[in-house]
Amino acid sequence: MELIMTDFSKILDKAKELEAKMKESQQKIKEIRVEGVSGSNSVKITLDGEGEMQTIKLSDEIIKEDKNIIEDLIVAAHNSAKSQIKSKTTEEISKATGGFGIPGFKWPL
Repeated sequence: MELIMTDFSKILDKAKELEAKMKESQQKIKEIRVEGVSGSNSVKITLDGEGEMQTIKLSDEIIKEDKNIIEDLIVAAHNSAKSQIKSKTTEEISKATGGFGIPGFKWPL
């Protein structure tokens, strides 16, 4: 019985350690900034680690383009940034979990 309690205690310690690492990762993720670009740098969008748009910059040249082209370039720049965020958050979570994936865990973006 004592062996079972020792094993359970070790599991509990590991769970607490993982929880602390995940909280640290969540803080680091909030601080991430990525820039999505499209249209040869005509549109630049910056997202934070939680997927919130921080800035959008449009070049003077792109403003003269057709509205539909501008809209498409904004979407493309956003998707580029979102892809980078997904990669960086996955990397950060992987660091916290020691490279072991957590089954069923998806970062909310």
